[in-house]
Order: sequence, then C-alpha cells, then structure tokens
Amino acid sequence: MRAAIASAPVGDEQRGEDPSVNLLNERVARLLGKEAALFLPSGTMCNQIALAVHCRPGDAIICAGNAHVRTSEGAGAAVFAGSVINPILSPSGVFGVPELLSAIGDGRVKSPRARLVVVEQTSNRGGGSVWPRALIREVAAAARERGLLLHMDGARLMNAVVASGVDAGDFAEPFDSAWLDLSKGLGCPVGGVLAGSREFIREADRWKHRFGGAMRQAGILAAAGLYALDHHVDRLETDHRNARRFGAGLSRIRGVSLQNPAIETNLVFFDVEATGLAAAEIARRLLQRSVRIGVESEFVMRAVLHLDVAESDVDLALGALGEAVGD
Repeated sequence: MRAAIASAPVGDEQRGEDPSVNLLNERVARLLGKEAALFLPSGTMCNQIALAVHCRPGDAIICAGNAHVRTSEGAGAAVFAGSVINPILSPSGVFGVPELLSAIGDGRVKSPRARLVVVEQTSNRGGGSVWPRALIREVAAAARERGLLLHMDGARLMNAVVASGVDAGDFAEPFDSAWLDLSKGLGCPVGGVLAGSREFIREADRWKHRFGGAMRQAGILAAAGLYALDHHVDRLETDHRNARRFGAGLSRIRGVSLQNPAIETNLVFFDVEATGLAAAEIARRLLQRSVRIGVESEFVMRAVLHLDVAESDVDLALGALGEAVGD
C-alpha cells in the first residue's frame, strides 16, 4: 500500500483532475451500483453530507438507537441538517418493518416529518451484526411506500459482504445513497467514498466544500483505497475468524461474559462487571501490557479485530486480559 501511495499519479482533486481519485470514485460507484461517487476524508463526513443533502430543517431521521449517526457524530444531524432522530431501540442495531412504521408515526403536523431511514451495515454497537439482504429490502419497500429516502452507513459494508456472501451492490441497491469506508477493515490511512445518483453527488460535492473536505493532490490517499479493494477484502474473513477465537477465549476468563455470543464479523463486545473492576481500569491495565481494548460503558468493552492483529496477537490479548482481571 505504501508503494502504491508513493507511485500514485495525482492532480488537483478540487478540479476533478486527480486521476487516482477519479478512478477510485468510478470503481466504488460500480461496486455499489450507483451513478457516481465522491471521495471524502472520513466516514462521518460521508454520513453527515448524506443527511444534509437528503433532509431539511425539521425533518426526522429514523435509525437504530445505537447507530453511529446518533451516538458518535457530535449531534451532526441537528447541527448540519437541522433534523431530529427518531431512534428505534434494538440491541442488535437491526430492525424490521413494524419498528420502522412505529418510528414513522402518524404524520401529524405537530410531529417532525419522517424523511430518511438510515441502515448501518454492519451494526457497530450491535456487535458487528449483519443486516440480511431480505430484511433490508422489506424495510426499504415499506419506507418507499411512505415516501421516505434511504441511506446506508457502509462503515463495515465489506465485512458484511465477506460474512454473508452477498455482493456490495446487492446490499446497496435499495438505497438512495451509500458509502464505503476505507480506513477500517480495509486498512487505509484516510477516507470513505459516498455514492448515489449524479444529482445527489453534485449536491454532496457542494456540502463537501462547505465542510472543508476538498483536497488537492489526494491521489496518494485514493491509491491506498484502490490497493485495499484489490488486496484487503477477502482477508476480512481472517478478522472474523480471529474475532470468534477471541470470543471463545473470553468465555474461559472468570467474570467476563460476551454481549454478542453470535460473533458475525470482527467486533466483540463483553461485560466485565463480575470481575469487580470497571472497564476503564481494565483498559488501563491492558495498555500496560501493550494491548488496547476500547471502553464502551462502565462495564462493557469492545474489541476490534483488524489486519494488524494476527492469531498470535489474539492469544496475547487473552493472556493479558486474564492477568488484568486477576484470573
């Protein structure tokens, strides 16, 4: 990847003259089955631009209560799109048509107008759960019948593709906009690519400039994305296998219990309350042993398996965790 970055042909991205950026945009648009795409510095910017294009002040966005657009983007929906979020409570981050209809409400003028449905694939705080293609289509059809737009947060879309065997374009087909993250499982240093109709992308480009997201010789970053699409997709199964290995090892540590026993992809959430220690204290002890595991709440931790974590590292982390909790 570093060699690809060093040898990337570049140009002025703001003028549409960077050949590496243009190639990445074209490739992701084809991959997701959309007319056009736009390279952006981050996945959060992909989400926030999509919300700003689709929504107007006073609109309501429907998503899982634990979705990234609600929990981890600084209330951007309110700041940039002037919109509120109608959350659907779902531990897995996956919901069905009945939950969607309840969140849409009765359309009274006193209520926010439901405008957009957001699906996060995979669901991060749902434990890396994969939205089934059939369920996506059911939810999308119900949303369409009621005049709603649809957006896919594809932060870990390729994890869902590898875990399910469903093509990225099949997952993205019902959505007005979708994006693919380059900097998570695909291992790039920067970026995401937002896709949709040409009209949508034209307006998204305007918001990109408003957000300060325009770049110059960005081909060095786009080249990393092109390399990752060639070399880092199939290997995601290794991350999934290591996540299952880590989850199985957790079950042998006293006081630790899995939050998502059915580990579908590369995320493992676990509860440490029965150890008598807070998650933050365990994380501190782990760092002293060169292991970093995230703190989700007072007693819940999140482990992310990725291309820099080998099977031997999984065993090292399990050993360090056992030591940290005094097992």
